[in-house]
Amino acid sequence: MSAKPLIAVTGGTGFVGQRLLDLAGDDVALRALTRRKQPSRPGVEWIEGALDQPDSLEALAKGADAVIHIAGVINARDAAGFEAGNVAGTAAMIAAAKAVGVKRFIHVSSLAAREPQLSAYGASKRRSEETLGDAIGLDWTIIRPPAVYGPGDRETLQLFRMAKQGLMLLPPGGRLSLVHADDLSGLLLRLALSTDAAGDVLEVDDGRPGGWSHDDFARAVGEAVGGRVRTIALPAPLLTFGAAVDTSLSRLTGRQPKLSFDRARYFCHPDWVVSSHAQPAPELWRPSIDTHHGLRHTADWYRDKGWL
Repeated sequence: MSAKPLIAVTGGTGFVGQRLLDLAGDDVALRALTRRKQPSRPGVEWIEGALDQPDSLEALAKGADAVIHIAGVINARDAAGFEAGNVAGTAAMIAAAKAVGVKRFIHVSSLAAREPQLSAYGASKRRSEETLGDAIGLDWTIIRPPAVYGPGDRETLQLFRMAKQGLMLLPPGGRLSLVHADDLSGLLLRLALSTDAAGDVLEVDDGRPGGWSHDDFARAVGEAVGGRVRTIALPAPLLTFGAAVDTSLSRLTGRQPKLSFDRARYFCHPDWVVSSHAQPAPELWRPSIDTHHGLRHTADWYRDKGWL
């Protein structure tokens, strides 16, 4: 590697990608993909393009020491949308990396890939992993984050808004793991600069043994916004009915449903806790952000931005 390693990043304009760019520091040079013109920022070279534009992907990866592939589709109208963004997009980035001689490839998947039968999203993430597993000549590592939170995240914003109102509607009883975006980003950068965990599929979290019950997590979010919350666990049939209603309304309005059948099945699964056997070795990485502190900091950020 050069004195100042160059890392190519997809998804640099998204939530996790922005946190990674903020944390990278002066020890690395960054090249990031973007669909539209971005404000200049020190240490970052923007490459205009997209995952379905191979020339831009080769320009992104050329001369890089590693690729961190964060980009993906979280919401889509159908399975084809997830397939295009998560499977074909990953395959295209792999092809570009190989074409220009990049050896190190860090792929951000999802814990949803562990249960691909539950959702089109999870199935597409599993297939994206399989695409990477078939790649010859790459030192790859796959990261499966659980729920990621932190400043800038819009996916968990609704939970904070519900907590502020004092009532949180939850899925049926179950448990989940969490990880702060800064802890996740730190691991991605460390992996990109080494060959540690090459060929491994890793699951990462905040270090809380056994994860969080839905109720405990809801109360922690309530504390973060400064108040107590009442929690109501919705039965699976009610969530399914809600998905049916929202899907029907979305067809009339042309918007994507906020609660799809996929999401209802995902929410109702009782175990989204990372496996202790799949976590990085302690000498490679340890989470540094206490979740109670991280949630409070996230709530403060939302308030400062007028989101909460």
